[in-house]
Formats: sequence, C-alpha cells, structure tokens
Amino acid sequence: MISPVTYRLALLDLDGTLTDSAPAITASVRAAYAAMGVPAPDAATLRTFVGPPIWDNFTAHGVPPELVETGIAAYRADYAERATRDAVLYPGILELLTALRAAGLRTAVATSKPEPTARRIAAHFGLDALVDGVFGASFDQSRASKAAVVAHALDSLGARDLAARGEVVMVGDREHDVLGSRAHGVECIAVTWGYAPPGELKAAAPLATVTTVDELRALLTAGHPGADPVAAP
Repeated sequence: MISPVTYRLALLDLDGTLTDSAPAITASVRAAYAAMGVPAPDAATLRTFVGPPIWDNFTAHGVPPELVETGIAAYRADYAERATRDAVLYPGILELLTALRAAGLRTAVATSKPEPTARRIAAHFGLDALVDGVFGASFDQSRASKAAVVAHALDSLGARDLAARGEVVMVGDREHDVLGSRAHGVECIAVTWGYAPPGELKAAAPLATVTTVDELRALLTAGHPGADPVAAP
C-alpha cells in the first residue's frame, strides 16, 4: 500500500474503470474491420482495444495506413449506436463518486475517447453531475494520446500547481493511463477490474493497484475529514 497522501483531484479513466464497455467497443471494432475488408483479430485481442486511442490500436495491429481512416469512420458510426446501449457502470461507481465529492475531493473524467462522445456517455449514466469535468481526445487527433488528455484536464481545471505538489492522481486500468499521467508528474492508481492483459500493469509500475471500489475509495479519501473510515482496506 502507498504512503498516505491527501489528494485534491482525481482524474478517472472511463472505459474499464468507470464503465464496462468492452461489448460495445469490441463489436464496433469488428464492424470497422469488416468495413476495411480486413480479418478481425480474435476475441482476446479485441479486448485489448478497450482503452487506447482507436487509431493507435489499428496501427499496432497491422492495419494498412491507407485503411485506418476508413476503419475509424466505420468504428465511430457503429459505436455511436452502441456507446450507451451496450455498456454499463461497474457496481459501486456512483456511490464512489458521491463519497469522493462528500469528502471534498475534486474529480474529473479523463479518457482517450473523443470528448463529445465521453460527455454523452457521462450524461447518460449520471456521471456528469458527480464530477468537475469530462475531458477526452479530439476527433481530429490534435489531442490524441492519454498524456495529451491529462494535460488538457490539468490545464482546464487549473490544476498544474496541485500536480506539482503531488496532490493529483490518475485512476485507470491500462498502461497508457499510468504512462500518460506520469508524463505530467501525476502518478496512477491502477484498478484490476478493467482490460489490461496479464503483466501489463506490473510492467507499467503504477503507484498502487486496487482490486475493489472500496480499496480505491479508501486511498483517494485518505486524509480528508469527510472520509468514511469503514471503507479503508
């Protein structure tokens, strides 16, 4: 377990951290491969598409560069229909966000999804009322990486000073959450209920790894007078 730190701001990943979105994303990736005329990867490989930017995934899995734009367009068209229909919140997430707000902790969503899509999903699940902002990538890829999204969130929230003092933490389920936040001096608490393949999080070396929402709540609210001591692991 990590040393006690009083966090003032938590940046929260969306897919694999707040929402179980694998069914929607993998189905849309299959649709994209069909549109490109390229055989889709197997089911286990498709799960690794959840989290990182979609264009990075296509490139990493050998899609010819001239087909990537076609794949992205097909993915986005299909996912627009599935984003809220085929995803669910993980159990305890609304209660977690409510508790963090009650404890005086600021929170924001920071995701590699395009920001308009992320905001629509957050509104659908009622997350937007419990966080201080929803930040994501841009459709034109000018803000694409997780590091760029974290920078966008920190700047929009005026939180650079908090980050410099170690009072900002990222929460995510994949290595790009760990590495993208670390690029700005922000460490990451990794959750195990998401989509990281075996060994990925260990190699990325997050600040801490939690297996339950209660463990996460205890770490995030440590040092806050409004924290519930019963939630501590």
